Amino acid sequence: MVWEDNPRPEDILEAGKRKLGNVGKFLPWIILGVFVLTGLAGAIYSIGPDEVGVIQRFGKYIGSSSPGLHVKIPFGIEKVTPIKVEKIFKEEFGSRTARAGFPPVPYPDESLMLTGDLNILDVRWIVQFKVKDPVKLLFKTRDPEDNIRDISEVVMRRFSGDYTVDEVLTTKREEVDHLAQQEIQKILDAYDTGIQIVTVKLLDVNPPEKVKPAFNEVNEAKQEKEKMINQAWEAYNKVIPKAKGEAERTIREAEGYALDKVNRAKGEAERFLVTLNEYKKAPQVTKKRLYLETLAEVFPKAKDKYIIDPKQSSILPLLDITKKGAAQ
Repeated sequence: MVWEDNPRPEDILEAGKRKLGNVGKFLPWIILGVFVLTGLAGAIYSIGPDEVGVIQRFGKYIGSSSPGLHVKIPFGIEKVTPIKVEKIFKEEFGSRTARAGFPPVPYPDESLMLTGDLNILDVRWIVQFKVKDPVKLLFKTRDPEDNIRDISEVVMRRFSGDYTVDEVLTTKREEVDHLAQQEIQKILDAYDTGIQIVTVKLLDVNPPEKVKPAFNEVNEAKQEKEKMINQAWEAYNKVIPKAKGEAERTIREAEGYALDKVNRAKGEAERFLVTLNEYKKAPQVTKKRLYLETLAEVFPKAKDKYIIDPKQSSILPLLDITKKGAAQ
């Protein structure tokens, strides 16, 4: 077929019909079949067991779908976005795990922090979170992961600055974890991100590599100081309670001795007064009784006893002077 330089549209259409021949009769049915298959493929969708489907019609949220197979209006009229609501996501700060079995890659721009006592620490931590409201996640925030990272870094830097270096390293780690989790969750809720923080945990907290040797020496000196203090308290707890016990026992013995002496003196005084009263009543009887009581007390202590007649002028005849002198 030869056309002129400026062919007419009618000629071009006629030539096309002749070339298509019988195929042109089935072309509408072919187009309709493709249209139907495309619609069926876009109408059926599935939601996983740990997901929730957020349904939009012309971009507007109209509802949610549960796990399983569902049908929607195809051709872009309805759109379904599956959101994992059971999966726990994790964000790492200060380091990144490249591959299993390999050491994490450090990120000093994130990990270097200033403590409350103006020391620098290399702090590495993780934040675990899940989606609690898929609708808020899709429509209230543009980039939730960046929001979590920015908020977590700000909060952790603030809390690290509220404590001393020793507290962040040892005694206050769990407290920092708990307070940081509460504060991050509070900020995320204020922004309606639909995210729930599951865990905030400090992993490695160390001084920077350049100052680590000096820092270790300081820690060793502190540990030695604590050791000496504990040993001193141990010695104190052994000696002081014993000394206090001895002092208490001595005081009690002295009090008992004083009480005994006072009671004895009072008893002797009372006995003397009673004896005096009896003596005044019968002087001779009292003298004789005192004499006999004194003899009863002294007589058993005498080694040699000589009883003589009052008329005897001397006791020399009764003494065996020769025998005793020879023995001496």
